[in-house]
This record gives sequence, C-alpha cells and structure tokens, in this order.
Amino acid sequence: MLNGKFGKMGVGAASIGLALLVGGCAPEAAAESGQTATATPANAMIDATLAATIAETPTIKVYKSPTCGCCALWVDHMREAGFQLDVEDTDDMIGIKLDAGLPLQLQSCHTAFVGDYVFEGHIPADVFARFLAEAPSARGIAVPGMPIGSPGMEFGDRVDPYDVIQFDAEGNTSIYESR
Repeated sequence: MLNGKFGKMGVGAASIGLALLVGGCAPEAAAESGQTATATPANAMIDATLAATIAETPTIKVYKSPTCGCCALWVDHMREAGFQLDVEDTDDMIGIKLDAGLPLQLQSCHTAFVGDYVFEGHIPADVFARFLAEAPSARGIAVPGMPIGSPGMEFGDRVDPYDVIQFDAEGNTSIYESR
C-alpha cells in the first residue's frame, strides 16, 4: 500500500483536486502558453497481444466535463489505439467518481468503465490494454492528478514522471507501473 504517498491527502491537495473536478480542465492553458497540445500516437506503443485485447474490449464508457480539452485529447489517444469509446459529457463528475467508489487521492479529470473495472485519468492506452489482458482482481487503475506528458497532457517535450496506481474496492493501492 502507498499510505505514505497516496493514502493520506492534506487539506491543500484535497482542495486542489476538488477544484479540478468542479471546474473541469483548462484547455486554454496550453494555448495561452504558446504550446500546442496533441494526443500521443497511441498505436505506436501497442504490440500484437495488446492489439488483440483492444479488439476484444467492449466499448469503454467515458465520463468527462464538456469543457475539458485534455480529456478530449485522451479520448483521441484511446481511439487512435483502436479502442471503441462511448463518451458522455457531464457536469456531475464528482457524483460519477463517488458512485464508482474512487478514492479522493486517486481522482483526476475523467473516469472510464469497462465491466466492473474503473479507469481514472490519463492512463496510456498500452497500460489500459495490458491491465485488461491481465484481468487482475482489482477495482481498477488510475493516474492521479494530471501529470504533464501523460496522454492528453502533452506540453512540448516535457514529460514528468508519474505512477499508474492499481486500487481495490477497499481503497488499498499499489504502483501498477511507473512512467
């Protein structure tokens, strides 16, 4: 478990997370800085085994804010990898996350579902596919926050390190992969 890093969230971090969820993402941030945001070419990272998993995956249900540009870029990333998505814009992202039992410290801007699995945030398509192929006894995986360089959060050549966190129904967490 990651109780030290992710298990206890301070009031400041919780406030920032809530602001992101309530306000949606700021698609204009990259434009104001002169940077262009483009989706990561997801198909370049998918091997044959994962491509088969993608082909067999039922349609992914994605909930996102209607004003979130980075969520739209993540959707593009997933579609480029070959996933089929049913995207629903909603102003009730907090309700979606609460209904999914998603721990606050793992939340990001968009939430997706495949069967009983929950997928939160800017998860790379190849990691998403590998998790589905492995079918672990977990509730899901998440990329907490909105790390620069994750799919949909591109910012020039900058890529900040981040973790993909696996979690269970009780809120226990572990690192699934580091990028």
